[in-house]
Amino acid sequence: MARLRIGSRGSQLALWQANHVSDLLRGRGHTVEIEIIKTTGDKITDVALAKVGTKGMFTKEIEEALIENRVDLAVHSLKDLPTELAPDFDIAAITARADPRDAFCSVKFASIEALPHHATVGSSSLRRQAQLKALRPDLQVHTLRGNVDTRLRKLEAGDYDAIILAAAGLNRLGKTELVRQIIPVDVMTPAAGQGALAVEIRNGDSATHELVAFLDDVSARVTTTCERALLSKLGGGCQVPIGALAEMDAGRIRLRAVVAHPEGKKVIRETGVGDDPIRLGREIGEMLLRSGADVILEQVYGEGFAIPQQP
Repeated sequence: MARLRIGSRGSQLALWQANHVSDLLRGRGHTVEIEIIKTTGDKITDVALAKVGTKGMFTKEIEEALIENRVDLAVHSLKDLPTELAPDFDIAAITARADPRDAFCSVKFASIEALPHHATVGSSSLRRQAQLKALRPDLQVHTLRGNVDTRLRKLEAGDYDAIILAAAGLNRLGKTELVRQIIPVDVMTPAAGQGALAVEIRNGDSATHELVAFLDDVSARVTTTCERALLSKLGGGCQVPIGALAEMDAGRIRLRAVVAHPEGKKVIRETGVGDDPIRLGREIGEMLLRSGADVILEQVYGEGFAIPQQP
């Protein structure tokens, strides 16, 4: 049996993810240690993620530990991994996917529609802001950073009327008391890869690849590959107003995707069905670009405007 070292961020959710994979590996008889690594995204806590603009802000330092052989594998939320991995790395496994949708959390209000005029909603995601503002242009969307506990405490303290978080993270941590609505995908399309965990290793490390191969879920691999192909076609990372969700439908892949103006002024949605995940992702990406997504994304990349502001 092998001795394996997992690199992970130190947040409660990241450690849940690392321990989840660790438990599965220990179930195969391996000895597993977890090394906590602080990333750029963990160090910068007072600025909206989209304004930081650093690809790999939650993965760079962990990948450095992989290269330096301080860890053997890393466990990430797949949506945090850049769509184009450096040649040094390989996604050896994508685990069975949890609920990919977003959750509306509030102390007082039952849904997005029930929020009063000019209500304050917390989110650091341009993707969420854009789709929220399309539905409710009156809402005030303000920056919300910190781990899940911190965000929920701010909500309970009355800093926000509501916050939007990934359902998967709340479910994993058992913190669903303030979830009032699981937002339909056609209202708020999730981030590419949301709900899936990625096991990253050094490229060419066949021994570790073989040890973690049992973690790879075929459906999760196909659907997230499709979503990430779309994201790559659009040139986007996890902090741009792009949403994508692929699902298996009667043996084929159905992809729903959105690009939205950060202020919700224009929302472009496309849906397609196919058999090849990469081809389908690229095709839907091209359809979005032809429909005007290129103009929206040029504004976001070029001007960095409409970043959620601090309340």
